[in-house]
Amino acid sequence: MSYPPKSVPLVAPGHTRPVTHLSFSLQDDDGSYLLVSSCKDGNPMLRDWTGDWIGTFIGHKGAVWCTKLSQDSSKAASGSADFTAKIWDTYSGKYLHSFPHNHIVRSVAMSPTASHLLTGGQEKKVRIFDLNRSDAAPDFLGGDSNNLCHDGTVKSVVWIGEYTGVSAGDDGWVKWWDLRTRQTVTTLKFPSAITSMELSPQTHRLVVTSGKTVSFIMESPSSGPAHNLELAYSPSSASLHPVLQDRFVTGSLGDEWVRVHGMDGEEREVLKGHHGPVHCVGFSPDGELYASGSGAFLDYPINPLCLYPDVTMLFVGTIRLWQTTPGKTYGLWQGQANGN
Repeated sequence: MSYPPKSVPLVAPGHTRPVTHLSFSLQDDDGSYLLVSSCKDGNPMLRDWTGDWIGTFIGHKGAVWCTKLSQDSSKAASGSADFTAKIWDTYSGKYLHSFPHNHIVRSVAMSPTASHLLTGGQEKKVRIFDLNRSDAAPDFLGGDSNNLCHDGTVKSVVWIGEYTGVSAGDDGWVKWWDLRTRQTVTTLKFPSAITSMELSPQTHRLVVTSGKTVSFIMESPSSGPAHNLELAYSPSSASLHPVLQDRFVTGSLGDEWVRVHGMDGEEREVLKGHHGPVHCVGFSPDGELYASGSGAFLDYPINPLCLYPDVTMLFVGTIRLWQTTPGKTYGLWQGQANGN
């Protein structure tokens, strides 16, 4: 009897605390792309499309909550608990600019031309920085530095097109902003706090998680109604298949599993492999794989020659890469996953 191929994940090690955010680049002409991970260890990591490590961005002095790449992948932006947002050169690994804040920065987003940066966080404000004038004071959405964009922590900001920014907060509001006037254009209220919001550029949708709800919203709300699904658990993060648009993946802080759902909400697959809560998930731009990020204490063999011989547990942060079509030759998978 033959069995369907079993999903065998690739493990991308290196982080030493929970992985808080994952973000893929757009796909290059040769089909390759990049993956950047954020972590509470304060060191964002850059990987190629196979999951191989390229480099680590060194410079933050606190947990990094969000890192995103520019459209041409030449720059990365990160937001940290050290009260800064930084811009990095992805070729050299050096930071180009560092922008101080008055509290933890939870999310960042660059404009399509990488000329401006949006930031949001625990100040409940959204700033916009001009990267061509890095010494200039930022502008604030809503008008001035005293204006609060949300009544809770800003969990996510994204940049859409030339002039639209979107922010989502603990207060349950998703807000669309005209970045020219710095004023809101439209808003959408969820009954629970927003736990994540990501832009799916290929599908032109925002994927939002709030409570037990996953919502797929057109990047311009006037373009069509949202597709809302109620799950049996509270997802920490969700990602829509960028090509087929017939499924989405989720992680949850309530268990150690990655789940695949159909667009009717039906649970298609439960993937086990992490040893701690799954903080973040994301599809690659071609939809051939999806990544999940976690962190956990693992048993550590006692070594009397070790600097800390009494330590029996070791904390590791891990990224797992899962094939959308197990058994297919792709990247480091050579069709060997046959379920035997």
